[in-house]
Amino acid sequence: MILAVLFANAEGNILIERFHGVPAEERLHWRSFLVKLGADNLKGVKNEELLVACHKSVYIVYTILGDVSIYVVGKDEYDELALSEVIFTITSAVKDVCGKPPTERRFLDKYGRICLCLDEIVWKGYLENTEKERIKRLIRLKPPTEF
Repeated sequence: MILAVLFANAEGNILIERFHGVPAEERLHWRSFLVKLGADNLKGVKNEELLVACHKSVYIVYTILGDVSIYVVGKDEYDELALSEVIFTITSAVKDVCGKPPTERRFLDKYGRICLCLDEIVWKGYLENTEKERIKRLIRLKPPTEF
């Protein structure tokens, strides 16, 4: 299961978060843990260079895209390899929506469309869609023409 998808700015403020199957009392711990992990390790990292961490029985894959840090947390069947596919799909969708690696301002300007993309990619803790064209059709809020 994909436990969390978080987007944060360079200062560590959460821009978007999606938790699945994580109790409310644990979410603050995860937020602060992920932001600290990014602050310690993302300095000097190139755009879309993936970093991997393991915490207890949970895998974390994270990267930076423009001014935005992206974290994906999973467990069980979502190991670091599966999470790398999830984060690749997310970064690809964000770049398509923003037109390039986003600044924080551009990211916030496109917030609604990014949330729609995220909802189409990860649904209730599982990877739903990875095809770029299908995601584009779905965020237009029109029914898909083929399955």
